[in-house]
Amino acid sequence: MAASPKGMRPDMAFVLSHPAHWIALGGGSGLSPYAPGTVGTLLAIPLHAILNLWLAAGVELALAGGLFLVGCWACAKTSADLGVVDHGGINIDEIAAFLAVLAIAPQGWLWQAVAFGLFRFFDIVKPPPIRFFERSIPGGFGVMFDDLLAAGYTLLILVIAYRVLA
Repeated sequence: MAASPKGMRPDMAFVLSHPAHWIALGGGSGLSPYAPGTVGTLLAIPLHAILNLWLAAGVELALAGGLFLVGCWACAKTSADLGVVDHGGINIDEIAAFLAVLAIAPQGWLWQAVAFGLFRFFDIVKPPPIRFFERSIPGGFGVMFDDLLAAGYTLLILVIAYRVLA
């Protein structure tokens, strides 16, 4: 691993060195040099498609909740090992939160595309109170929680749009 201004820059050896690193860095997808959060969000789409073949939406949502809890641990461990809280490569927060969105959102590629755009917008812009909680809640839970709020905003807009359009 090479040093960077934000701490350590992980590589595949780091990802594979501990299960928490593999989870927090999205199986290596967080190593993307461009928009690792977006890559993690995109990774949730095929994961949802696979889970949706065999599982009811409620079970998929429960799995996303479990992934959220595991992500809290993985983010805390990986942040400590990298020397920076919420390192840019940590993207399990986007994966788990967007998987929850996809489990609840109306089915179909158009709804998923809208959900993707809304989720990325809220995750990047961090409207109130997202930014407040991002800065206020420490540890792995804090890393994960702001994306859960972005997922909530996304679902709120989707519900409103669905009720108006359907």
